[in-house]
Amino acid sequence: MTDLSLDGLRFAAKRLHHAYIARAPWAVERLAQHPPGKPPEALTRADFLHVIAQEHGFASWPKLKLAAETLGLDRAAAQQQLKIALFHGQNARTEALLARFPDLADGLFGLQCALYQREAVAAALAAKPGLAVERLGPRTPILHLAFSKWIHARPDLEADMLAVAQMLLDHGADVNDGYPYQPGEDHLLSALYGAIGHADNMVLGRWLMEHGADPNDGESLYHATELGHHAGLRMLLEAGADPKGTNALFRAMDFNDHGAVRLLLDHGARVDDYNAAPVGGEAPVVIPALHQVARRGCDGAMARMVLEAGADPALRWKGVTAYEMAVVFGSDAVAEAIREAGGETSVSPQTEPLVAAVEGRDGPFIDPAKLPEAFAHLLREMVHMADRLPQMQALVARGLPYDQPDAHEKVTPTHIAGWSGLPEVLGWLIGLRPDLSHVNAYGGTLLSTIIHGSENNPAREGRDYLACLTLALEAGVALPEAALRGAGRADVAAFLEAWAEAHPGQVV
Repeated sequence: MTDLSLDGLRFAAKRLHHAYIARAPWAVERLAQHPPGKPPEALTRADFLHVIAQEHGFASWPKLKLAAETLGLDRAAAQQQLKIALFHGQNARTEALLARFPDLADGLFGLQCALYQREAVAAALAAKPGLAVERLGPRTPILHLAFSKWIHARPDLEADMLAVAQMLLDHGADVNDGYPYQPGEDHLLSALYGAIGHADNMVLGRWLMEHGADPNDGESLYHATELGHHAGLRMLLEAGADPKGTNALFRAMDFNDHGAVRLLLDHGARVDDYNAAPVGGEAPVVIPALHQVARRGCDGAMARMVLEAGADPALRWKGVTAYEMAVVFGSDAVAEAIREAGGETSVSPQTEPLVAAVEGRDGPFIDPAKLPEAFAHLLREMVHMADRLPQMQALVARGLPYDQPDAHEKVTPTHIAGWSGLPEVLGWLIGLRPDLSHVNAYGGTLLSTIIHGSENNPAREGRDYLACLTLALEAGVALPEAALRGAGRADVAAFLEAWAEAHPGQVV
């Protein structure tokens, strides 16, 4: 393990530098996660110190060094870990950090708000009222409060949470405040989205709307469909949220959620709303409703619901009909509903090689260059559906690419299988020898993507993330110390600690 002194971290940066020059896979992977923004030949030791700092939760080496010299590295690192744990709902980690440092949030107003420390917040505001609107990092205090998931560990602090919210409001905080997901973006993630869509905190979400938060913030309604319940969705719709142009209807279809789709349709959502939200002055080519139902593996009842709501079975999207989409994705019940509705059921010559493969018929080899655009990333879109594994295997056997990242997020099928917690699918893909060192557009490796899925995949319950981690580690992926520090699920953290103890040479 790395020596967590400044000298030890300097040595770690030196080791990383030399390993990167030698093109050691684990070193290349770490710089891909934290890209310096320079060509390899221009990198200096300072760039590797920067990577080390970012791996410990600091924006730069000078900031890590200052915090370490001021507070001591253990405490400085613990404060960074606490910020991350509260935001991501890693409540066991939050409890462990506070047990080690009970005063860890002292003097850090954003953390005090996120922990619902009523007395500390009141004292800080009495001493400096302007704190309520001061930007603390990327977020103001009301955003630290709204994005905190601490309520799920401490529901007994509900009254304190609302008291903190009221104090912030009384001192000038804006319930419609937000922050950009990426620096420089105009679109903001609102406090309401933080409470409902991010933190699943219905109490604070209702309080924010009662005090003027706008339910039409462009995020909350969409993400309320991901919670596994309809409380937030109902709350937003009753407060006047307009589903048109939000894609919330299509997100609900991702989960075959009949109740959510019905709620949205009853409140004005339209199945032909796929062109409603202009981007950069142009209407995007967003998928039509029936195509969405087909590629998400929904059932026949969902297909009939959207057909009854006006979905046009004759529409083509990126070169294919909804029927072709249903047949290729193995959504037989959707294909049958389209037939019953009198939709187009012919299959184009470009799609026929795919259909022949999934139906187990003899057919031509698949030429990826000749596929309709709708199937450009077919395996990446199928791989989260474990029951489609036979179709996926048939498609790959006929020539469908199995390790191709999508154009935007650079996520491969292997990453999606790991994020989805599907060891049978992941094991099959690893057996095909994909690039296990691939880093996606979020800086995620295969290992970190599995860990992220274990905490954030809406369908994570019942999935086997420990088996996926075993497959990845047995295949030789590196185990970064940052993963050991950052895993928020207790079973995942314990598994990784045990693996590191048994395989110290794999820890980087």
